Amino acid sequence: MCAMEYNNRVEMNGVTDLVCYNGYNNDSSTQQMKKVEENRGKAEERRVVAMQSAFTNILSSLGEDTEREGLLKTPLRAAKAMQFLTKGYQQSIHDILNNAIFNEDHDEIVIVKDIEMFSLCEHHLVPFFGKVHIGYLPNKKVVGLSKLARIVEIYSRRLQVQERLSKQIATAIFEALKPAGVAVIIEAAHMCMVMRGVQKINSHTVTSTMLGVFREDPKTREEFLALIRS
Repeated sequence: MCAMEYNNRVEMNGVTDLVCYNGYNNDSSTQQMKKVEENRGKAEERRVVAMQSAFTNILSSLGEDTEREGLLKTPLRAAKAMQFLTKGYQQSIHDILNNAIFNEDHDEIVIVKDIEMFSLCEHHLVPFFGKVHIGYLPNKKVVGLSKLARIVEIYSRRLQVQERLSKQIATAIFEALKPAGVAVIIEAAHMCMVMRGVQKINSHTVTSTMLGVFREDPKTREEFLALIRS
């Protein structure tokens, strides 16, 4: 047991580990984190095996011979691909923003635009992809610019709809930085409209989420829109 001021239960992939923060636990914090990582790795392996079996069943249901040379490793490859495409489920904002928020007396809009984004439509499990434009108006705090792209990656590497993705990115930044405002615009092409269904190959979807001053002040919103178009 841990003799300490406080502890925290970290749940990863259905496995709960007790992590102690003040060094008075029986194992060192390094050993504790190693156990957490080991449990995470084992859970990942179990998920890959389950998905591999599922993909084998899908191929069989299509009438394919899963024993033929070209398909022997396809279920495993597909399982690992799905694992990568949905890796955002295993990541958190707190992990990537650790030590990357800085005190800075900057009171003008910060914009990172044309962030490439790839995601999977949760309705058909086919890709949608495009660009994300992010702006925020700092309130004495700024974040490392690459972290904005990483936030996009966390939420896009999940089963998604574009409307929710826009909101999740904006809300995560707003809650982490407490800025005067956050603006997020996503422009994307959806393969569920290109490869199937209506098959409109030139269609694009644009969604936006405006929080704080970007929602309340038309001039600030227009400045952001003008800057991302420039």
